[in-house]
Amino acid sequence: MNLADWLVRAARRTPEAPALLRGRHVVADYAGFAASAARIGAMLRERHGIRPGDRVALFMANRTEYLEAMYGIWFAGAVAVPVNHKIHPREAAFIVADSGARLAVVDQGDLAPLEAAGARLLPVDGADFARHAALEPLAEPHRQPSDALAWLFYTSGTTGRPKGVMLTVANLQAMSLTYLADVDEVRREDASLYAAPLSHGAGLYNFVHVLRGARHCVPESGGFDGAEILDVAGSVGSLSLFAAPTMVRRLVERAAAAGHDGSGIRTIVYGGGPMYVADIERAVEQFGPRFVQIYGQGESPMTITALSRDLVADRTHPAWRERLGSVGTAQSCVEVRIAAPDGEPLPPGEPGEPGEILVRGATVMAGYWENPDATAATLKDGWLWTGDVGSMDADGFVTLRDRSKDVIITGGSNVYPREVEEVLLLDGRVAEVSVVGRPSAEWGEDVVAFVVARPGTSPAEAELDRLCLEQIARFKRPKHYVFVDVLPKNAYGKVLKTELRQRLLAVQADGQPRGR
Repeated sequence: MNLADWLVRAARRTPEAPALLRGRHVVADYAGFAASAARIGAMLRERHGIRPGDRVALFMANRTEYLEAMYGIWFAGAVAVPVNHKIHPREAAFIVADSGARLAVVDQGDLAPLEAAGARLLPVDGADFARHAALEPLAEPHRQPSDALAWLFYTSGTTGRPKGVMLTVANLQAMSLTYLADVDEVRREDASLYAAPLSHGAGLYNFVHVLRGARHCVPESGGFDGAEILDVAGSVGSLSLFAAPTMVRRLVERAAAAGHDGSGIRTIVYGGGPMYVADIERAVEQFGPRFVQIYGQGESPMTITALSRDLVADRTHPAWRERLGSVGTAQSCVEVRIAAPDGEPLPPGEPGEPGEILVRGATVMAGYWENPDATAATLKDGWLWTGDVGSMDADGFVTLRDRSKDVIITGGSNVYPREVEEVLLLDGRVAEVSVVGRPSAEWGEDVVAFVVARPGTSPAEAELDRLCLEQIARFKRPKHYVFVDVLPKNAYGKVLKTELRQRLLAVQADGQPRGR
C-alpha cells in the first residue's frame, strides 16, 4: 500500500471538501489536492527521472505546496526526505548527500551547498514546478509493500552528525491509527494547523487528517505566531496543532494578555521536550481541557506514550500532580519498559527505579540509513533503546528524567536536571532554565543552572538557592547560576546542553561563571 492511497480515497469520498488552507483561505479541495499530487508525481517521473525508491528532499518553509509535493513523491513511489528549513544549507547538504537524494524541492535561500551535494534543485516557486499543472496525472500511486521506505527523517544531531531514521509505510500507518486510539478523534470538520515545521512532528500528523478527509491549514506566516493562531482559530474553528512546550508557553501568554480562552482550538498536542508542571497548569487554567501530551522520538515517531486530555486536566486524583509531571502510559501500538544497563527490566513502583526507556512495536523504525553500527547499538532484540532515562509507577505512568547523557553525577549521586529545572521554574521571575553538569575535581560534577529571567525582573542567586533547598535535596541544588539572555537551541527548539557545557569548560580556568 502507498501512503498516497489515503489521499486518493479521501478525494473520492468527498471531492469538494476543503483540504488545503492558507490561513483562513481555502486554496484546494480534496479533488484538487489529489490531482495536484498525482501531477507532481508524473513530473518527478517524466521530467526528473525519479524512480521508485529514489530519495527526494523537501527543504522549504511550511506552505500548502509542501503537502502537495510530499504526496507527489509518494505517487511516484519515491522516498520523502524532510529537511527542517531552519537549519543551515550546509547542514541540509549533509542530509542530501547522506541520503543520496537525487532531487530537492526547495523555496528560497542559499541553495548552492545542496547542488554541490549532488541534488538537482526544483524551486517550488519556479516555472518548472508550475508546469506540472499541464501534465496528465498518474492514474494511481505506485504499488509498494508495507515495509517500503517512505519517510527518511534525520535526527537533530545535537551530539554529532544526524542519522537517517528509516520509517516505512507500515510504521506511519500504525502511528496514524494510534493517534485515533490514544490522542484524539479526527472529524471531517476538523483542521490540522501546521505552525511547527512540517518536516518534523507536526507534519507527521497530516496522515490521520488526510485519512479522515479533514482540513490542513498552513498559517500565512508559515510558522508560529501566537496572535495569528488565535485569529485563525476564531475564523477556521476546530483547530488541532502539535506544539513544542515553548510554543505552548508563548501561546498561553499571548492568550492571557488578550483575554482569549482558546475558542476555536480543539486540541493542542504537546511534546518534543520537557513540559514543566507549572507551565501546563497555567495552560489548562487559560484554555481548559484542550491539551494532550505525547512522548516519542524520530525512531518511534510520536508514539511511545500519551497523556490524555482528561488526565492532563484532572485535579481530583490523589496523584494528579505526579501524573501531570509524567508523559503518560504506553500507546496502543507499543510495549514500553524501563531497563537496567544490561537490558533487564526494572520493576515499576512508587516512583519506580530510573533506567533507560525501551520501546517495541509497530512504529519502531526499520533502522538507520546505511549505518549498521548505529542500528545495532540502538535496536537490540527487537527493542529500541531510546537513550532517555525514566521511571514507571505501578499504574504504568512513565516519568522522563533526562537523556542518559545529561544525567549529572555529583558525589556519587545522580541528579536529573529536569527535576531541578522544575523547581527553579516555580519562581515566577524565571522564564527559562537549563541545568547541566560541570567537571569538578572534588565532586565529579557540579550542578550549574543557566537561567533566563523574565523581562524587568532580576532573581537573586540566594533566593533561587533557598527555593531549591525548600523543594529538593541539598546535593541537587545548583552550586552556580549563570544568567543569560537566551538559551542556545537547535532548529527544532531543543536546548543545546552540549553547548552550555562547552561554555562552562571555556570559562572554568577564569573562575566561576557569573552574570550575563
